[in-house]
Amino acid sequence: MNKKTLVLGASLNPSKYSNFAIQKLVNNAVETVAFGLKSGKVSDVTINTEMLPFDDLHTVTLYLNPKNQQAYYNYIISLKPKRVIFNPGTENPELYTILNENNIPFEIACTLVLLSTNQY
Repeated sequence: MNKKTLVLGASLNPSKYSNFAIQKLVNNAVETVAFGLKSGKVSDVTINTEMLPFDDLHTVTLYLNPKNQQAYYNYIISLKPKRVIFNPGTENPELYTILNENNIPFEIACTLVLLSTNQY
């Protein structure tokens, strides 16, 4: 099963974890879409700067700190993902509550570790 994933907080900077995540998702044959502040491409994945209404999204993996997540709460809910992953540094109890209210499961985990251990 393909777990189409949105990397929210994607970066063109090759030293950023969101950049590593895009590369690792692509290398694991996971359909990947990305949103970030600067447009460009990482591993042939276009980083969009508009909040597009992606269809059939399985996972949103967060690479934004809690303060920067606030602007995207409604967007995340509108996508109706099957799960949201809070990577290290993105933990956000306020968003946990919003996700629970909207019946969207979430995990406090690391996308890179999940992929490396075949638990994605």
